[in-house]
Amino acid sequence: MCGLTGFLATETASAEIGVYARRMVNTLAHRGPDDAGVWVDEDAGVALAHRRLSILDLSPAGHQPMLSASGRFVITYNGEIYNHLELRHALEKKGSAPAWRGHSDTETLLAAIEAWGIEKTVKAIVGMFAFAVWDRKMRILTIARDRLGEKPLYYGWVRGALVFASELKAIRAYPGFDNPIERRALALFMRFNCVPTPWSIYTDIWKLSPGCLVRFRADALSAGDRGEKNTYWSARTAAELGLIEPFGGNDQEAQEELDRLLRRSIAGQMVADVPLGALLSGGIDSSTVVALMQTVSSRPVKTFTIGFHEGEYDEARHAKAVAQHLGTEHTEFHVTPSEVLDVIPKLPMLYDEPFADSSQVPTYLVAELARQHVTVALSGDGGDELFGGYNRYSWAMRLWQGIGGMPFGLRRFAAGAITALPPHSWNRLFHLAGPLVPERLRYGNPGDKLHKLAGLFVATRPEEVYLKLVSHWEDPMQIVLGAEEPISQVADSSAWVDCPDFERRMMYLDTVTYLPDDILVKVDRAAMGVSLETRVPFLDHRVYEFAWTLPLAMKIRNGQGKWILRQVLYKYVGEGLVERPKTGFGMPIGEWLRGPLRTWAENLLNETRLSSEGYFDTRPIREKWIEHLSGKRNWQYQLWDVLMFEAWLDGLESH
Repeated sequence: MCGLTGFLATETASAEIGVYARRMVNTLAHRGPDDAGVWVDEDAGVALAHRRLSILDLSPAGHQPMLSASGRFVITYNGEIYNHLELRHALEKKGSAPAWRGHSDTETLLAAIEAWGIEKTVKAIVGMFAFAVWDRKMRILTIARDRLGEKPLYYGWVRGALVFASELKAIRAYPGFDNPIERRALALFMRFNCVPTPWSIYTDIWKLSPGCLVRFRADALSAGDRGEKNTYWSARTAAELGLIEPFGGNDQEAQEELDRLLRRSIAGQMVADVPLGALLSGGIDSSTVVALMQTVSSRPVKTFTIGFHEGEYDEARHAKAVAQHLGTEHTEFHVTPSEVLDVIPKLPMLYDEPFADSSQVPTYLVAELARQHVTVALSGDGGDELFGGYNRYSWAMRLWQGIGGMPFGLRRFAAGAITALPPHSWNRLFHLAGPLVPERLRYGNPGDKLHKLAGLFVATRPEEVYLKLVSHWEDPMQIVLGAEEPISQVADSSAWVDCPDFERRMMYLDTVTYLPDDILVKVDRAAMGVSLETRVPFLDHRVYEFAWTLPLAMKIRNGQGKWILRQVLYKYVGEGLVERPKTGFGMPIGEWLRGPLRTWAENLLNETRLSSEGYFDTRPIREKWIEHLSGKRNWQYQLWDVLMFEAWLDGLESH
């Protein structure tokens, strides 16, 4: 795992190119503390730079940027190619292999590009990656990103130069950077708590979409050019192909095939020349990963988890039980508000653009814990999206089936009746009802959930139900001054996978939006902030493709998600150890904003401050803050969005 950056600037004075590149790459030292390199072609105005976290081939033979054997191609690359030894054998078999200088996957990648070309190579790769390749002969710069968006890659224009980097901080280090904040992206951030692809928080800077590569020709370069984009792998196409050609076996055969595919993925991802472990929450996904790791490991797997002293959020006891059953070498750490306070000042520079998934804090803390013992950690991310794990997949469809046929006027009346009673009053009623309420309906903050439910009653189609479920601020244009919210993939029904099942359409959308823009960003920045490489076995594209061949009943059965994944796990871990209500990897941010974080939050939400900055309408923000402090409503998610943007602004000013 590494950090990369560079630029193509035909108007830049040649003597300055190396200086600029070093300045940019030094901002990524946390992504690669082991080595640094810069390569420049002064005549072409191109620079590639790299920071290295050594995982495979710790010797100087893995140094980047790296030249191909012929010297035609130069690469700066971030990621891991899990099948690189197979690619080496294929090259050798056809007589296309160079005299190998080492055993790094970077060298394999370059040799494949030289023999097969970039597009054929990326289709042959199994792994996570982002890279930039300069073709010295054709004077073409190509940037590429892995299929499902595990590794980040930004690109765009700064003062007439085409720039690219793993993180925005490297792009900001390009001399004269003054790109303004993109208010359209800010509106999207307020809705989704992250800036979705292809947007970035800055004008003229974009995220490269997963499964894509883009070419820029130096001889035809013009400012603002988005390049020649090519989609070499499509999550939508793969999903629709799976629907057309479904798995033909029975339940048992499907379980055996999934077990085989996951074992293959995990075995490939456990290859490293440094200590390796896993992040364990004790839930279905991470427990499956650890269980399969343990079956292919000759030693106890190192596992790590954190918990909270607030019982509702504490998963540590569940993880410990699974770890003891599997015989792992387990380490846990309980987080207090003081540890959270210590992390919060790091968030703006850690996440590099506004990012407001509050589980960013525990994710950073568990990564920090793991890094004290290992350099690589596997995680269970992706299981929910592939196998129907989120609660909304089952109950959102049931809700729509229940209300979709009702007259709209009646639904609107019901919504009004629910919202007529404030959430804190509903909470009191549920508390008084006590034992009369079925256990499956005993939720925390039931009043807030009922008000959210009331909002769904006025949806006119299933897609609108999903949009409301994933939205924090439902009308960001009323909050962000001067913004026009772009149409996102979530709001554009033409971008949805062609599938009759609403549940699978939601799963697809989560895979191409929430997963790469929220979950994977959260994990990548948190882990790389402490120089820890994370790997995600569920996102092997062969697992994804197989998952989409499975009938919905193998994913969601009797109202419970991840049915087939549970069956695989039960072979290794007893059902009683992992079955419990899904909680997510969150933290009690609502309570802490009324307590230990209150002063910090009040400073950032100061009315004078917000007004002078000119980004937000202060009135609705202040209203929600006051309501939250009073305990009448829990506006933790909406407020955290604003707080993370404001903290990010503060971070920019301090740097």
